[in-house]
Amino acid sequence: MFAVVRTGGKQYRVAEGDKIAVEKLAGDAGDTITLGDVLLAGEGDDLADSASVTVSAEIIAQAKSEKVLVFKKRRRHNYRRKNGHRQQMTLLRILSVGEAGKQKKAGKAEAAAAPAAEAAAATE
Repeated sequence: MFAVVRTGGKQYRVAEGDKIAVEKLAGDAGDTITLGDVLLAGEGDDLADSASVTVSAEIIAQAKSEKVLVFKKRRRHNYRRKNGHRQQMTLLRILSVGEAGKQKKAGKAEAAAAPAAEAAAATE
């Protein structure tokens, strides 16, 4: 399933497992966030109701994008200014794209399985 989400004034087409770089979002590496502004969703040629679709993503890292040079010059006035800028960005890994109800059920199953897995690892 794919979805088109809007964040930071830009639109991204995402599917499960994709990695994208977006404008800086609040959070630390390893945090899970929900991208709420879903514009379009579907599977192949079929479109789904985007109001019932949620996109869950994990923050991989907070980073800076490539440097952009700003150079100003006025001819014959001995005026030159050079400046650089690196925009803050967030790297995201898309965990799931799907119905809101289905994701909540899967989340509860994973939450119940996690303590059991930790207990099994501790006994080894």
